[in-house]
Amino acid sequence: MNIFISGGTGFIGDYLRMMLLREGHLLTVLTRHPDEYEDESAENQRFVSWDDDLVSRMEESDVVINMAGASIFGRRWTEEVKEKIYSSRIESTRTLVKAVKGADNPPDTFISTSAANYYKGKEDQVLDESAERADNFLANVCIDWEKEARRAEEVGVRVAIPRLGIVLEKEGGALSQMLTPFKMFVGGPIGSGEQYFPWIHMHDVCRGLLFAIQQEDFSGPFNLNAPNPVTMREFADELGSQLNRPSLFRVPTSVLQLALGEAALPLTESLRMQPKKLQQHGFEFQYEYLTNALGDIL
Repeated sequence: MNIFISGGTGFIGDYLRMMLLREGHLLTVLTRHPDEYEDESAENQRFVSWDDDLVSRMEESDVVINMAGASIFGRRWTEEVKEKIYSSRIESTRTLVKAVKGADNPPDTFISTSAANYYKGKEDQVLDESAERADNFLANVCIDWEKEARRAEEVGVRVAIPRLGIVLEKEGGALSQMLTPFKMFVGGPIGSGEQYFPWIHMHDVCRGLLFAIQQEDFSGPFNLNAPNPVTMREFADELGSQLNRPSLFRVPTSVLQLALGEAALPLTESLRMQPKKLQQHGFEFQYEYLTNALGDIL
């Protein structure tokens, strides 16, 4: 297939591109700085900018995968940061959907990411795709983000929206930030430790996205996280065990809130997500359990 990807040079995008290239697909990767990837351009992979003729690119594409968006981790959410988090998702999605709708022969499928933060955290309550949405900054970003993506349905394009859990991979993402204190023997759970942590191995993220492309009857929002979420305490204990390090130094919620303010929420709320829709469609996770996932990564 000819696959158009925005966010294809980011944390998930790099891994996804390699998987798609190995399967023989032809990729067009949207990036703000295509000149930085000239050495990677080839017959089966090209890099284009946001100033390119996106309508023409949509004419050539079978599938669009939209993963553009600024990181929500590692800094306080000032009004400026909030605007960047919001606009980097909403405006980019709006631009792509406009190009899709402008094409005489639009792509068959539009995959546009969302996040676990759509849901209202409810301690140990299982959250499938029908669960209640939250009412906070990140949830409202997800709601508007998904709404923009679904406008592509107006021209008959199949839209699937993965609500991503916390993606685990050694280089980048949440895990790389957690590894440092453990390696220094000061690791431990974040927050109360009782909140559920909706993790997923990077390999299963990419496989889940490819599954959504291949299943022609698969559309709408779906949870993309491992079927066996764990509490933050269980996660920290397993990480410490794998690294042969103690997991004793809990970071209290109050300390996180003091350091990060509103940005502490994604780390402290409990999201016991269940990938019900994927399971109903027969998707099989390669890494169902945290022990195996961390064993592969570390």
